[in-house]
Amino acid sequence: MASDKVLTLTDGNFETDVLQSTVPVLVDFWATWCAPCKAIAPVIDAIAEEYDGKVKVGKVNVDDNPGTPGKYGVRGIPTVILFKDGKVVDQVVGAVPKTQLEALLKKAL
Repeated sequence: MASDKVLTLTDGNFETDVLQSTVPVLVDFWATWCAPCKAIAPVIDAIAEEYDGKVKVGKVNVDDNPGTPGKYGVRGIPTVILFKDGKVVDQVVGAVPKTQLEALLKKAL
């Protein structure tokens, strides 16, 4: 079950919700047909719950929103990018363990 803490990000709201955010934002670039994306989804949801208030967590469907992934050079999915103050802090590609995403978050907190 998807967490209600995970934002649905689009090409239209990306600038406002991510680049202008006052807190770090973890963005999961995914697609419905992507098996590794489905595998990492519960991890993304768990991070959204645990880091609520400290970090925003959002997902961009790359099929519905091709502009944003193109802008950030997303070639493989899932790609998880951490933004802080409108800039990319770090990113990982593939279904990685939760510990790896938490290590990513520590760079921005």
